[in-house]
Amino acid sequence: MADIPVLIDCDPGQDDAVMLMLAMASPELDILGITTVGGNVPLARTEANARRIRDLMGRPGIPVHAGCDRPLVRPLVTAAHVHGETGLRGLDLPEPVAPLAPAHAVDFIVETLRARDDVVLCPTGPLTNVALALAKAPDIAGRVRRIVLMGGAVAGGNVTPVAEYNVFADPEAADVVFRSGAPITMIGLDCTHRALLGPRELARLRLSRSAAARATLALFDHPSAWDPPRYGGRQGLPVHDACVVGYLLAPGNFAGRDCHVAIETSSRLTLGQTVVDWHGRHGSASNATVIGDVHATAFLDDLVERLSR
Repeated sequence: MADIPVLIDCDPGQDDAVMLMLAMASPELDILGITTVGGNVPLARTEANARRIRDLMGRPGIPVHAGCDRPLVRPLVTAAHVHGETGLRGLDLPEPVAPLAPAHAVDFIVETLRARDDVVLCPTGPLTNVALALAKAPDIAGRVRRIVLMGGAVAGGNVTPVAEYNVFADPEAADVVFRSGAPITMIGLDCTHRALLGPRELARLRLSRSAAARATLALFDHPSAWDPPRYGGRQGLPVHDACVVGYLLAPGNFAGRDCHVAIETSSRLTLGQTVVDWHGRHGSASNATVIGDVHATAFLDDLVERLSR
């Protein structure tokens, strides 16, 4: 497969960490840079965690840029209760070696997308940086090859009954992105809740001595946190953001359809909901390819194999 130039915008975060390790373990991907945003934990943690993972994987040449430390119009709501105060609960890594790259993440996104028209932008946190980049340079909506993001859901949320965290954390930013006209692939909870890192995958990771396998085990080998009733009786934990990289590497393992997606920004009851017109009932033109299913075994086998190298 030819190299795929990617720009990753993230908020590490346990599943972001696995996503970054998977991306860096995949020679098909040409990682142009990593931008970080306040999300799962505050910005000072997310940018340092991205650099820690870069050090762990021996990829010092990938620049890491810090971006927005809060949503567009709302206070930051973190998910530290899930990811721990450091964002990498269970994984103890040394302080990052190399400093941050100097440019602000928003400026780096604009500069990168204006320089070439074949870049896949991969946001796996709140969409604040991406929304501001689109507001600053609307022309990049027509230059980006595709935005492949983790966020939202067709049915059911993980923060409220209807809202997924990344969209709920900055719904106004998500609204800007989905209205931008850029080509979007949305990988939401309907997909990621089907791909659980469970007993089979963890057993294989334990056979590896790679740094990535050991780090993944530190983050996800916690059976006490499993909640089978939540995931249709399946054991394990979802690696949400890693599905974005899995989709880039093998899109045939994923299934969905083109839909119109609107973002709820005002309702107290449904704030942050991705209103997906899955059956085309409203007649609005589609603005996203919404992924609703994954061949979980194939995706997880590939993830484990790459992390175990």
